[in-house]
Amino acid sequence: MIWFIAALVVMGGVAWVFRFAGQTATGNAPKFRDMPYGVAYGYVLGAAVLIWLIWAYVQGRSADPAVANKFFFLRIAIEGFILFAIAAWLFRILGRTVGTAGSKKLFRSMPLTASFGVLTILIYAIFAIFAGLIAPFGQEQIIPGVAANIVPGGDPALGGDPAFPLGTDQIGRDILSRLIYGAQNTVGIAFATTLLAFFLGGTFGFLAATLGGWLDQLLSRMVDVLMAIPSLIFALLLMTIASVWAPELGIPLTVFMVIIIAVIDSTRVYRLARAVGQNIVVMDYIEAAKLRGEGLGYLVFKEILPNATAPLLAEFGLRFCFVFLTIAALSFLGVGIQPPLADWGTMVRDLGGFVNYAQFAPLAATAPLLAAGAIALLTVAVNFVVDWMLHKSSGLKE
Repeated sequence: MIWFIAALVVMGGVAWVFRFAGQTATGNAPKFRDMPYGVAYGYVLGAAVLIWLIWAYVQGRSADPAVANKFFFLRIAIEGFILFAIAAWLFRILGRTVGTAGSKKLFRSMPLTASFGVLTILIYAIFAIFAGLIAPFGQEQIIPGVAANIVPGGDPALGGDPAFPLGTDQIGRDILSRLIYGAQNTVGIAFATTLLAFFLGGTFGFLAATLGGWLDQLLSRMVDVLMAIPSLIFALLLMTIASVWAPELGIPLTVFMVIIIAVIDSTRVYRLARAVGQNIVVMDYIEAAKLRGEGLGYLVFKEILPNATAPLLAEFGLRFCFVFLTIAALSFLGVGIQPPLADWGTMVRDLGGFVNYAQFAPLAATAPLLAAGAIALLTVAVNFVVDWMLHKSSGLKE
């Protein structure tokens, strides 16, 4: 703590010197003359963090295993960031040169973050759609003659197997195959759940905004009751009840999970759709459409919905991320996607024991971290794309 405070104090002195030197060297140019002390401190802090990252990366490449292991995951994160940045840049260049005139124009206006998001989503989609062709084994397949709990990394000295780079789970299934199938199950179910939530919330929200009266009051009070209960606790309670009913009704528990999460999340969509719809229904063109004798369907789908695209688009990306994380959390707690289906939340729970290898064999601890990282990476990618599409649809300029 003393060293940390001392470093902050030293950086404070360096920031003052940096600003003073800039003012002197440039003849008190506006850039340095008007620079607040906090901005100067931010430059120095950013430079210090960058220097530390470079030093840590060098330590991660050390020949001494004890030193390299301490910075293994940071080194992987830095290399992954650089690799993804280069891939996103190349993908954007490819999109600007190959494709239709519309797609080329789209890629020309695309920032690098959005390019990274689109590329990541495409990769996830490919793995989800073609999981059966890409995965070396089935998600339920217990491989004959192969031991359980093979350590990731493929090092026989640590209990690994080169034929199974990510090892096997507690009953002898290939972790790499289950990680690939997890994209199909987790992401696919989350996308379907989000679509259902938007269909319910958007439909009732626009109806409440357009018709008003007793329907608006009834729907709004029902939504208030549902939103008053913490969503994850409510979903956990309902899923616990559904786990008892599902075998008796002969309906998969996953179907109950989709309906429960969609209904709970549709309350947020309802609030947004109703608020946006109420701002639109008072416009002159809505009154003109009513005077022309247009019906309710025309008003909702031809007048209100096109003008509510920007906020709903942003909400769709956020809702997808929240639904995605909720499904992973429920699976982690044991009431989400059920075995033998592969799911990233369940994998984090079941493979958590491999983290104990992190101190002396970091590569052997990657199995649960890959599942958790897949969840985090998709969440970031979706938000990057949503931010860009919201920026475009809102009409803002760079």
